[in-house]
Amino acid sequence: MKWMHVTYRIAASADTIAARAEALAREQSVECPVAAVTDHRVREAVMGRVLHLAPDGPSHFRAVIALALETVGDDAGQLLNMWFGNVSLQPDVCLVDVRWPDGLPALPGPRFGVAGVRERLGVPHGAITCTALKPVGSSVAALAALAGQQARAGFHLIKDDHGLADPVSAPFAERVPAIQAAVDAANRETGGRCVYAPNLNGGPRAVQGQLAVCREAGVGAVMLCPLVLGVSQVAELVHDALGVPVLAHPALGGNLRIDPAVLFGTLFRLIGADMVIFPNHGGRFSYDVATCQRIAGALAAPLGAHRPALPVPAGGMTPARVGEMCASYGEDVVLLVGGALLAAEAPAQAMRDFVQAVAAQGGRHG
Repeated sequence: MKWMHVTYRIAASADTIAARAEALAREQSVECPVAAVTDHRVREAVMGRVLHLAPDGPSHFRAVIALALETVGDDAGQLLNMWFGNVSLQPDVCLVDVRWPDGLPALPGPRFGVAGVRERLGVPHGAITCTALKPVGSSVAALAALAGQQARAGFHLIKDDHGLADPVSAPFAERVPAIQAAVDAANRETGGRCVYAPNLNGGPRAVQGQLAVCREAGVGAVMLCPLVLGVSQVAELVHDALGVPVLAHPALGGNLRIDPAVLFGTLFRLIGADMVIFPNHGGRFSYDVATCQRIAGALAAPLGAHRPALPVPAGGMTPARVGEMCASYGEDVVLLVGGALLAAEAPAQAMRDFVQAVAAQGGRHG
């Protein structure tokens, strides 16, 4: 019998927590009353077990539940379902931690990881620089011109904005080859190795068509939103179709009552993200320092045989925070700054200054 240990935070009194935890263990496993479980094997090997209860603040408890790995198979969507499917509908329950005493489901994990991304981008040490193509609504020509400017400024990685899907103003099949050509031209001019990551989007047929466009254009990475595309589709893409590093975006990941370190640090890494964007503290979102550090820690922590992934703290970051972010995350980090550079009085110079500031930090911390 193989189990995963899932920790939930439950609003309950001392008198009711034991019953609540037992009910949760059944809900997330056999999904029926104990009396209905007449098969001995199911009772012993499948039905969830309450392992531990502990107070966690006023009127709250932490419950550690053992859930059977056999109920997951090797499907990422089913993993998420067994963690939190039905009980996510109970507003006083949060998923806060997952441990793997008996091994992991057979999910792909990062194909490149930190070392592989560094090799692809030609950045053996120091923080990796990243920027975004904005605003949504721009033409193909405008986006390609911007990408060329960003590549000439020395960025290691340029990504589509996550809202840039297949708009009439810049259809995917037209946009991607044009932007890749602009980046290639800039690389020839500067001797750089800047990589462009287009945003895969849509259903399975659409994504397969986009992959064909990416291969034809010679793109060196892709971005995707796992909670928009579906975590199962992402895991299959990484396992079967993607031969380039994957940058994962956290869209739709807010207010799910799943701890961000579990969602972005563990799940996104299990399904194959090599780099994971998350809202950094002090930006236009509300994560605190401790949460950001836990996400970064989960991306680097031992996880079976899976490679570590790179944290990408983002969300309204500015060049003024380069030193702080390098000190906070160390050199294995991707620093993503987008809109602040485009809003500068002299965007091209602001881009160059940002890249140089990051390079200087690498020398300082190397």
